[in-house]
Amino acid sequence: MNIKKLKQAEAAFLNRYPGGFENPVMVEIGKKHRMDKMIAFAQESFKQRNFDRPDLIVDNMIKVISRASMVSLFEKPKFRDYAKSLSLKSKEILASGLEEILYRNEQYGFETILEVLKNGKLAKWSLMTICQTYFRPEFEVFIKPTTTKGAIQYFELDNLQYHPTPSWAFYSEYRATINEMKTLVDASLSQYNASFSGFLMITMQEGFLLPE
Repeated sequence: MNIKKLKQAEAAFLNRYPGGFENPVMVEIGKKHRMDKMIAFAQESFKQRNFDRPDLIVDNMIKVISRASMVSLFEKPKFRDYAKSLSLKSKEILASGLEEILYRNEQYGFETILEVLKNGKLAKWSLMTICQTYFRPEFEVFIKPTTTKGAIQYFELDNLQYHPTPSWAFYSEYRATINEMKTLVDASLSQYNASFSGFLMITMQEGFLLPE
């Protein structure tokens, strides 16, 4: 990890947006993401008692993904249609995978959901990571391929090698890396991991970072 580059990005961002994500410009941009509402909805929807009803869990997964600003418009209807078409048994497997991720064995749950989505040709990083991102926003990470690949390259995250097919090994290592990186910057940039990833994305998109 190149900490110098991370600190340069932090300084440039805070210079343009004093206060970080509390800056009025960032607050306005953040409104479209409705993070607080999405977090509250996910945490209520995926309470452990609800997992006695797999159909409800799958319906709530559809709602979360449909409302998520971070998921592409292309992927939302594909997931909705696929999830609705699943047999009761497959819905039970999908719901149990999410329960494992949130409450039990994360790796087993991740790989369970991955297999269900592979069957529908929907094994996408965004669909694999959005529900837990809203459920545990200070810990989990949403993986957006362009941002993730850019961060790995620019910040020299040599412990990571991105692949388009989701895997637990990459997710767990990337999550650990992001959680380490955010401890090195001002707290105003990392209330949620999605905010921290947004900080990385914005600095790279807007050319804040110094040339290689």
